[in-house]
This record gives sequence, structure tokens and C-alpha cells, in this order.
Amino acid sequence: MSVANRIIVPLDVATEDQAIALIDRLPQVSFWKVGLELFVSSGSGILTELKARQKQIFLDLKFHDIPNTVAGACRAAGRYGVDLLTVHATAGRDALAAAQAAAIAGAAEMGHPAPQLLAITVLTSLNARSLAFDLKIPLELPEYALHMALLAQESGLAGAVCSPQEVAQLRQTLGDRFLFVCPGVRPSWSEAGDQRRTLTPAAACQAGANYLVIGRPITAAADPVAAFARICEELATVV
Repeated sequence: MSVANRIIVPLDVATEDQAIALIDRLPQVSFWKVGLELFVSSGSGILTELKARQKQIFLDLKFHDIPNTVAGACRAAGRYGVDLLTVHATAGRDALAAAQAAAIAGAAEMGHPAPQLLAITVLTSLNARSLAFDLKIPLELPEYALHMALLAQESGLAGAVCSPQEVAQLRQTLGDRFLFVCPGVRPSWSEAGDQRRTLTPAAACQAGANYLVIGRPITAAADPVAAFARICEELATVV
């Protein structure tokens, strides 16, 4: 995998026109993330556009519901031919297993390869205090993230989404074949924003991340092309 292919850039915009403008501005990017705002506001047209441009797609809708509903959503998402798809680990073992089977079935209906299903462990906007005091979860944050990732692996999922600060421990426990996608990655020269548990791109890769989700340091930069190139250069020294 090339350095550039390990960076997933979010299309965190409100309209399809804005998304296409960003894609046009960054032709070097091969992997794009479509999240809730864009998908809800614009529908699936952006997925068709990305497929036409032979881009890889991370459909990050974070499904979280009863098993039957999650399965139906994953079956529909699989029909789009996306590469990565997310579901909350806290939906439970039955929902994760149903989601995996449904995503494979949906992709097969359209002749697409099955998407790699990823479980959300702990959102990177949360920290140990919010986990303990707001959510009343008695486990330490790294322990809870590990429990969620193990649940995903036992349910047959391809990987998990986790903070780069947890990925080293998770990689050691879950092995080399399990996929880790890390948001909350921030170069040393950018602001952390609302991300609480961050590492630099180089440190995240060294810790065991397969893919890095890097948004505002690239998309909000004065020169997004230069920012993307700078991150690629930094990664090239460690991968």
C-alpha cells in the first residue's frame, strides 16, 4: 500500500457540489470518507460519483440499532460498492454478526466485493472523564476500547475504528490481520480541534494503524494540496 493510499480524507461538507469541488481540488487523494452530514443532505449520488472516478470509499454512517435494522442498513450500503463501512460495537454481538452477513449479501447482489465492516470502539471526541462520569462506564478507556475491538473480531468483522492512542495495545492483542482505522490524527503543525485523543500521522502508523482519517489539517488548510503532500512526506519516513 502506498503512503497516499493510507490517508482517508473526509468529505465533511453539506452538499454534493461542495464535495465534488473538494475532490477536484485534491486529485491526489484516492480514499474519501462520506459521513452523516453529506449522506443525509445529498443522498447516495456522491458515492456514484466517487465510484465513477475510481476512488475508494469509506462510508462512515456508524449504524447503531437493533440487529434487524442494522442488518437492513448494511445490506443497502453493501449494494453501493463501498470499501469500508462502520457500525457501533455497542449495538452488540448479534447486531455485529447480522451486519457482517448483510453487508456481504448486499454487495453480492450487485456484483461488488464485500465491504470491510469496522466497529466503532470509542469516539475520539470522548475521554476517560466523559466515559466514567457521563456514560457511567466503569472500565478504564483503553480497557473498554479493547473489549469493543475484541467483540468486533469475535463477531467476524474485518476491523475497528479507534483512537491512535489505543491502537498499539489493540494491535498487540488482536494481531496483524485485524484492520485499524484511526481518526483523531493531527500533524504536529495543526490544531487538535474537538479531537481529545490524538497522535501525529507518523506516530499513529508506527503504533499499528492501517489507515488514517485526516480532515481539517488538509481540507481547511490554505493550500490543501501542499498540506496533503506534507503529510505524505512525513509518513514516507516511517512506513
